[in-house]
Amino acid sequence: MNNSKSASTAKRTIVIVGGVAGGASAAARARRCNEAADIIMFEKDRYVSFANCGLPYHIGGEIDERDKLLVATPELFEKRFRIDARTRHEVLSIDQEAKSVQVKNLESGEEFAQDYDRLILSPGASPIIPPIEGSKAKNVFSLRNIEDMDRINQGLSSESSTRDVKQAVVVGAGFIGLEMVEQLHRLGIKVSLVELAPQVLPPLDREMARLIEEELERHEIQLHLGDGIQGLKVEGDRAVGVTLDSGMTIDTDLVIMCIGVKPNTQLAKQAGLEIGETGGIKINEYLQTSDPNIYAVGDAVEYEHAILEKSMRVALAGPANRAGRIAGEHAATDQSPSMAAVMGTAIVRVFDLGAALTGLSEKMAAKFNRRAKSVIVQAGHHSGYFPGAKTITLKLIYEPETGVVLGAQAIGAAGIDKRIDVIATAMKFKATVEDLTELDLSYAPPYGSAKDPVHLAAFTAQNDLRGFAPIVAYDADLAGKQIVDVRTLKEQEKLPPVPGAYQIEVDELREHLDELDPEQPTVVICHSAKRAHVGTRILLGHGFKEVSNLTGGMSIRRLMEN
Repeated sequence: MNNSKSASTAKRTIVIVGGVAGGASAAARARRCNEAADIIMFEKDRYVSFANCGLPYHIGGEIDERDKLLVATPELFEKRFRIDARTRHEVLSIDQEAKSVQVKNLESGEEFAQDYDRLILSPGASPIIPPIEGSKAKNVFSLRNIEDMDRINQGLSSESSTRDVKQAVVVGAGFIGLEMVEQLHRLGIKVSLVELAPQVLPPLDREMARLIEEELERHEIQLHLGDGIQGLKVEGDRAVGVTLDSGMTIDTDLVIMCIGVKPNTQLAKQAGLEIGETGGIKINEYLQTSDPNIYAVGDAVEYEHAILEKSMRVALAGPANRAGRIAGEHAATDQSPSMAAVMGTAIVRVFDLGAALTGLSEKMAAKFNRRAKSVIVQAGHHSGYFPGAKTITLKLIYEPETGVVLGAQAIGAAGIDKRIDVIATAMKFKATVEDLTELDLSYAPPYGSAKDPVHLAAFTAQNDLRGFAPIVAYDADLAGKQIVDVRTLKEQEKLPPVPGAYQIEVDELREHLDELDPEQPTVVICHSAKRAHVGTRILLGHGFKEVSNLTGGMSIRRLMEN
């Protein structure tokens, strides 16, 4: 990397289209790398840099002061960085040959041309609003920026509404949708959640999503999964009902569309820049587009996926910020580190639980024809004997031939961020299951256990790969198998036994071996797969030919039966 004086004082004009995460990061980094550059940032909205991930929490009142969401103002950009940040300015077109953009001042209507030496595009993405009847009603909203947040808050205010908002419908059960469900519930509003997919949080595997669905149901959120929106019932200028594909109509005072986002690539397309297979702007490792003088960052681009090794859109704030930093430096100096591949690491809070993930899910692996296997473990987020331990359900996904870790998912009330971040970090360095078993993690009773949940998941996968204690999927077809249920009778009263299973508590298993057929393929089950592991080893140690443990146990299997 070149840190020479000439690079840091090269006179050039850098124009940035769009602020927020990618554009604002690019602007600040460009200035830090080059004091001589003229840096101009055009943002068509009123706010150039804000914490868009915090918007739902201001609506719900957890973030009380609106100004806390404003990360940087045009005045700060000018005073601290000598960056000319102009809000309410829309870039209409790009002339690659002339190296110029056509800009419109949305306040005055004036249009003008702005030359550039380097251009950085950070146009972001727009909410998907289905073309249905009533979508433009006064009380139908999306949430993407500060203005959207202000409109929702105004719609929630009884002073500006013809009626109090007592019930709301959120459409879309992704990250933003679930955050809005939680925050509306916090305001005392009855919430219905509609999702076209058969589960909430579609990036998760089905059984992990079920844990979040149970948490939503525990808070009396009405779930309508696997059902799309047919239209809105409108009276006057307001939507009063949401009609689903199933024919059901949900009465409502407010509708928030959180279906997803589409990349704002119109400017890039008009300029003739190359678009990738998944619809985002195609970039290289330095965020340069097909025109090396034009860069692109954020939700409108395609990043390299670290596991799949192919480009795809990953609309998350982390990659956008990192990409902006690299593009800003390269645009300012012609030198920079390369953009690392991304894994889609993400986390969301849903009432008293959180859901986190990184890398591939099993269903995503199947979609892209990647062989994958998984284990599910349940363990406390810190030592069980220390007060307040909360259960973490951790799923580890790995390649059966090599043991390379492909992804992970975690659900729990505490500590899931640490576990997913540890695994994501290890995956950056192509870690295997064996590598995870060797991690030297911190331990004290208030913080963790000597065998961390990450270790336990890795040990389980290691045992499977070595044939020491094979596992079968939680939803495996058990027909024709010899089932040994090692739970206590009291446990079996709560979760009914599998029909035809031998019910032998684990501590009595050795005394009942003669009741079992050692030649028959056998699956050992318990509540969470811990004692079934012991039972598996007992049977294998006594010469049973083919024995496996039901990963996750009956507590996970029953999720799919409800």
